[in-house]
Amino acid sequence: MLLQFATLAMLASPLLASNFGKVYPSEKRTMHDEKTGVEMIVLTEGPASDSKPYQTHTTWTVDHQWIIFRSDRGDHGRQIFLVNQDNGKIIQLTDEPDTNVGSINLSEKSMKLYYTRGGKSDLVKEGEERPEELVELDLAKLIPDALKGNVKDKSNYERVVVVLPEDLHGSGGMALDPDDSAMYWGVGWAPSEAEQKARAKEREALMKGRRDIDQSNTDPNASREAARKRFELNGRGPGGIRRIDIKTGEITKVIDVDFRMGHVQTNPWKPGEIIYCHETTGDAPQRMWMVQADGSGNRPVYPETEDEWITHETVCGKDELMFNIMGHLPYLRERPTGIAVVNLRTNSMKILGQVEEDLPNGTQGGFWHSNGSPDGEWAVGDTFEGNVFLIDRDNGKRTLLTTNHQMRPDHTHPIFSPDSQYVLIQSGMLSQGENLDLIMVPVPEKDHD
Repeated sequence: MLLQFATLAMLASPLLASNFGKVYPSEKRTMHDEKTGVEMIVLTEGPASDSKPYQTHTTWTVDHQWIIFRSDRGDHGRQIFLVNQDNGKIIQLTDEPDTNVGSINLSEKSMKLYYTRGGKSDLVKEGEERPEELVELDLAKLIPDALKGNVKDKSNYERVVVVLPEDLHGSGGMALDPDDSAMYWGVGWAPSEAEQKARAKEREALMKGRRDIDQSNTDPNASREAARKRFELNGRGPGGIRRIDIKTGEITKVIDVDFRMGHVQTNPWKPGEIIYCHETTGDAPQRMWMVQADGSGNRPVYPETEDEWITHETVCGKDELMFNIMGHLPYLRERPTGIAVVNLRTNSMKILGQVEEDLPNGTQGGFWHSNGSPDGEWAVGDTFEGNVFLIDRDNGKRTLLTTNHQMRPDHTHPIFSPDSQYVLIQSGMLSQGENLDLIMVPVPEKDHD
């Protein structure tokens, strides 16, 4: 009897209970921006830190009802969740301690989610790790079952696409082809043990975290030569991209490069077209690149000059890539800076706009991250002060949309909704920079005067 009671107690323990498919109550409310007056929709709020995918990746489900995000609410560290943009209900999609939330991919054709789990994790004891695998999750089945409180075993909703090879590690994330045929996996592979130790020692001396990166990259008194040394170290390769066939799991090479792979993304309008970057955690000799899925056509996008700092590229149309020419340091303002768009077919480039903000360190700040509306009408950009601006692509008019979003513990990373009616951000405003909440801001009617 005692053994039976102990067994029942263990099964009821919150440490062992599964949160897969758990529905959380709505946290949705509205509030007004103190400066602009715009009515914002707060989707998540509380002690948990909730972050959206990077602005390069699909954030809404194909039915445009659910927004995907990462959160440390619940058990087992950071997991993947959905929030309904209309009623605010939240559904937990994963609950395993080795869930990898760094690169999550929603299909633009079906209610499918792709993510990885396994490999090394701080929440899994050494020696108890399982191989890393790419997982397909059927949201069309899970969401209605979760809302009815009738979630079945996970095996009814998921499929392992492939177990990933141990001789490669992720570098630059994964990106799903818009036709759902393949996942493109940014990779690196380990150098010799001696080289790994040497790099680790150099990195430890130079950098200790995200805040250190931001502070070093924005210090106007920092030596440019020291910065270039830091970027060169952080940007060392080799790297590459691998194609994973979604149906069969077959892995093939797209390309290998001699630098660190970063920010792998696909063109949502053109299957088989991949954008990637040379990741350095700052400035790169040549940041932006593109290649076709068969490895052909590899080339730099917008060949840059030595005194340009290019970053945060995102596909904003069938033939367009939006990016930032940074202007946050005095020497950068000696050249044109701001949010820019380059045509991927003709190579023509246009700067859409820039802002000046007086920062405490004496610099002018400016735009940091950007995104283009699917209808081609707008650009959105956040600034070093945590303000978010719209730019009318027809006339270049700037509109201050919302303010004071802290840019900590992470940046706002604005992205437009699929219907171009809202901008979604992750904001530290409500917690004074302690954690992130998801906020939707409506896009105003265009001024046609």
